[in-house]
Amino acid sequence: FLHARLIEETGGSHGVRDMGLLLSALGRPQATFEGKELHPTNYQKAAALSDSMINNHPFVDGNKRTGIGAAVLFLSLNGYVLTASNQELLDLTMKIAQKKTAIEEVANWFEKYSNLRSTT
Repeated sequence: FLHARLIEETGGSHGVRDMGLLLSALGRPQATFEGKELHPTNYQKAAALSDSMINNHPFVDGNKRTGIGAAVLFLSLNGYVLTASNQELLDLTMKIAQKKTAIEEVANWFEKYSNLRSTT
């Protein structure tokens, strides 16, 4: 749904290029090793999700948009509000796509530019 909506709003081609890569990207935030989560914080989960969605290229088009959008949506669903500007978000997305940043740096970025949503 997210991918289809982004393509409708911003242009490009619809379609999943590789379902296996999509499922791999979606599963990465929940990955474990010897019973321990590899990405235990919500920031790390968002970073893993965005990296996999962007760099696995599961879609015909819109992988960067969908990858960063999925991470922002994940954080929102877990009670966080992103405070970064659109330009800062674009810069992060391009660094991920160009493999110029590590997952931990992306997680730190999400932590820096996120606030817990107020419940009052």
